[in-house]
Amino acid sequence: MSMYAAEKQVAVAAVRRACSLTSSVFNKLVKNETLTKDDKSPVTVGDFSAQAVINTILQHAFPDDRIVGEEDAADLREESGVALRDRIVELANETLTAPLQPGEESTWGLGPSQAQSAEQIMDVIDRGNFDGGRTGRFWTLDPIDGTKGFLRGEQYAVCLALVVDSRVELGIIGCPNLPVSASSPSGDRGCIFIAARGEGAYQLPLSPSDSSKPIRLTIPSFSQERLNLLESVEKAHAKLSFNEKVAQVLGITREPTRMDSQAKYCSLARGDGGVYLRMPTGTGYKEKIWDHAPGSVLVEEAGGVITDSRGQPLDFGLGRTMGENYGFVAAGKEVHSRVLEAVRKAKEEEDAA
Repeated sequence: MSMYAAEKQVAVAAVRRACSLTSSVFNKLVKNETLTKDDKSPVTVGDFSAQAVINTILQHAFPDDRIVGEEDAADLREESGVALRDRIVELANETLTAPLQPGEESTWGLGPSQAQSAEQIMDVIDRGNFDGGRTGRFWTLDPIDGTKGFLRGEQYAVCLALVVDSRVELGIIGCPNLPVSASSPSGDRGCIFIAARGEGAYQLPLSPSDSSKPIRLTIPSFSQERLNLLESVEKAHAKLSFNEKVAQVLGITREPTRMDSQAKYCSLARGDGGVYLRMPTGTGYKEKIWDHAPGSVLVEEAGGVITDSRGQPLDFGLGRTMGENYGFVAAGKEVHSRVLEAVRKAKEEEDAA
């Protein structure tokens, strides 16, 4: 019996419901409404609604657990936030009151009679205000990781992780737009990735009614010709010019695979790319724990290694940020040390220029 069997069951159900909600938000609010380029309201609605749904489920299943979430409801409680609040409450309740699916329990706050008041929805969103820390047990949540990918109808992810005494024990990443198989990019889309410490990494179908068996994930060995980088689409999120230098040092000739969100970690775990490299674009920025916690255990359980760019282990016990962890390097075991050395050389060349 898995040490975290109950947590896995609850977390997968929560992420599946949130993926259904975010897909609905995209279809209703992004595709069918006229948006200005800078209009983030669909992301805001999706973020808050998905956080409300996941936090509600976690609160019912594990009432003593704390949550480090990205959103808080302060602005929604203001008079100016009424219209947005009403939309969020409506969407959250639509998702929470949908009929029970295989593997779900009504005691988790799910089912037709489980609608919540606006105040209850605001309060449960604010359960994500925990600041984390070195000891104890808490969840990290990013309800829509990759907001620009979400708005483009491309890659984004619903990301949830369980951290116990600073170590990530469980990670779940829902990718509604990721092809089920990279070999069929225009085929079926939508999958969930799950990893529990010591139990391996798996890909599950997004739909709870899909009876397909979980696929065990192992990062494969890459020939030099097939090796490439997985990196961000947005230049503001990672220093892509530095990645080019690292690729040159490594002798990589294949074009990088670019996508938003922690879908990159999922792609690495199943062998869609050989190296995940994310270097900071400037000094002073500290990465958030919810952006890397589930992906880190997924990579490790798929047989890979993840460190910061200096080779230091990732520290999830410093609060809401990753502290002094500088950059992120994830790859298969036989490649990781080569990448660290290439990062060091590229940094030396950059500093000497």
